[in-house]
Amino acid sequence: MKTRATLIGFTAILMWSILALMTAASGTMPPFQLSAIAFAIGSLPGIALFIARPERLQALRQPAKVWITGVAGLFGYHFLYFTALRNAPAVEAGLIAYLWPLFIVVGSALLPGEKLRWYHVAGALTGLAGTALIIADKGVAFDPAFTLGYLAAFLCAFTWAGYSLISRRFEAVSTDVVTGFCLATSILSLLCHLGLETTVWPQDVSQWVAVIGLGLLPVGLAFYTWDYGVKNGDIQILGASSYAAPLLSTLNLIIFGFGEFRATIGLACVLITGGAVLAARDMLFSRKKAPN
Repeated sequence: MKTRATLIGFTAILMWSILALMTAASGTMPPFQLSAIAFAIGSLPGIALFIARPERLQALRQPAKVWITGVAGLFGYHFLYFTALRNAPAVEAGLIAYLWPLFIVVGSALLPGEKLRWYHVAGALTGLAGTALIIADKGVAFDPAFTLGYLAAFLCAFTWAGYSLISRRFEAVSTDVVTGFCLATSILSLLCHLGLETTVWPQDVSQWVAVIGLGLLPVGLAFYTWDYGVKNGDIQILGASSYAAPLLSTLNLIIFGFGEFRATIGLACVLITGGAVLAARDMLFSRKKAPN
């Protein structure tokens, strides 16, 4: 059961790996507008399920702390991430923002029934090193002038890690509630768009397909499978394995002509894959005791 839930959670990481590709293919739509539309689309399967089975609407009747955690996690992460990109270079902001898998692995020690082992931390750090190679391939230069952006990126990482860890404590809460989180995030993103951005619509069918794809997968289904995974699977393995997302994302961009392969990508692949295997050693290499 735990292994199955972990694998379901890992599908979110696979879907997030196509986020950059789909975003690049979606045109020049500003981020909050794109977020508003994508999260609205991401909520549609849940709404359809509620229409088909009205009794599942009861899943939305949750304590305030559940709603605050969910909306702060989904909307807060994206708001802070966009703020970081607006106020700091993308390379440095991205590197700081990708501290969240490490925060999840280390923070999991605070969860009931979880034990933090050396190989969990080592696997997460190895994955972080691989991610750093990808993001900072052309150099990193932290400038105090971008302190606001760096702080937003750090809070972004902390927010997503906190959401994931706290969600574990709400394991009795149905994943159906994620539909409500997506709707709330869509509305808040729309308000930010109206106040901060100029509306830009997709220019052709392919861009609309990319926007719809974003809403159905990396900004839709991924949040449902991640919720199920962190609640029922091995959150330490999921945290360390999350570093696969930027690697797979980079490979997707290269395959579809948005980037080029470099030696550092190969080394990053080894580091991230090795780190994930190290963190998952209990699941991959455990042996059942023979019966007496």
